[in-house]
Amino acid sequence: MSALQIEIVSAGTDELVEAVNRLLAQLTSAPKAFGREDLDAILASSSCLLILSRCDGHVAGMLTLGWFLAPTGARAFIDDVVVDERYRGRGIGEALIRSALDQARRREAKTVDLTSRPAREAANRLYRRLGFETRETNSYRYRFDAVSG
Repeated sequence: MSALQIEIVSAGTDELVEAVNRLLAQLTSAPKAFGREDLDAILASSSCLLILSRCDGHVAGMLTLGWFLAPTGARAFIDDVVVDERYRGRGIGEALIRSALDQARRREAKTVDLTSRPAREAANRLYRRLGFETRETNSYRYRFDAVSG
């Protein structure tokens, strides 16, 4: 297997912006343009980390770990998990998730949540294998751009 590295991004580069855009295009059918200002804002945040994987020096995947404090305890969530299709099946997604879980544990998170579309069968198998459980809940989303007035 190629040399795999997992890193917490601490400095933005044009190469990283380009890689994030490439990965977002594989994650969603309508990705928004991701620029250097977006990357800098994430890196400046005190409530999230951008974690990425490199395979032989090339960005092969990423995820975002976020956290917050609530009256019921510290919570964390994982979002925007994507492994470049050229690198799938090599354990990169698992390495990214394990790194995020380690970071959440360090922040004393009581739980770590994530969502995944049912069509992402391999990802869903991975999450269950790593100990994530399906929750009996309704998931709601409010979109500011969909509300008029």
